[in-house]
Amino acid sequence: MKPLNYAILKHFTKVNEACADDVIQALQGQYGNFKALKKPAVIEAIMTAEANGLLQETRYELDANGELKVYYQAHEEGAATINQYIPD
Repeated sequence: MKPLNYAILKHFTKVNEACADDVIQALQGQYGNFKALKKPAVIEAIMTAEANGLLQETRYELDANGELKVYYQAHEEGAATINQYIPD
């Protein structure tokens, strides 16, 4: 099993775009018992990846509860870097 932050990054290489809620839902089965699989920690991991040039923001929206959801994607270069350092 990969470290959680690696799994978060790899998720973005397998989908067109995702928000923190999407990542949590996708990883819940394998990482559901990890304390770090909480929204604030996942958002922090995503924002760190964005700051390091691996992800880029694609859009944002308000959900039914009025909470902001920000979507990100691994652009071609970012996905290549992620896949180079984190094999499947």
